[in-house]
Amino acid sequence: MSRVDKTGITSAGILLYRWREGALELLLAHPGGPFWRTRDHGHWTLPKGEVEQGEELLDVARREFAEETGEAIPNGHGIALGEIHQKSGKQVVAWGFEGDLDPALAHSNSFSMEWPPGSGRIESFPEIDRVEWFDPVEARLRLKAAQVPFIDRLEEALEPRPDRSEEERP
Repeated sequence: MSRVDKTGITSAGILLYRWREGALELLLAHPGGPFWRTRDHGHWTLPKGEVEQGEELLDVARREFAEETGEAIPNGHGIALGEIHQKSGKQVVAWGFEGDLDPALAHSNSFSMEWPPGSGRIESFPEIDRVEWFDPVEARLRLKAAQVPFIDRLEEALEPRPDRSEEERP
């Protein structure tokens, strides 16, 4: 499959995190559709979507998270995780939010495409076929390599440091 140049396109997303028995867990999304069906390590992503001109980045991240998981994220500003650039040239901006979500209840919006190619049949597929919680080590293996810095930045932001008061911690 040839890469499409997505330079100039920005997506905004959410890295949802939770604590289980004192351990950090991260929610990642697996892309839906026939191309991604058998792809795993290195192909998961943050729930995210493209920003249209004039839209606020955090508003887009919230909307896309809800569309791709069926759940709204908690109120607040979250933890700004900055931006990365993927191989395609697309810029991704993300925020970390603490919350919980039952993967069994998650459901995504869908898209349509001709499948199989050349058949003339239009099939519908979920944009995200599943979400799962992972510890940071496993999440780094599953996530697209370009998005791994979001995990690093979140862990750094959550790390207790002596130079931060309790009020300054996320």
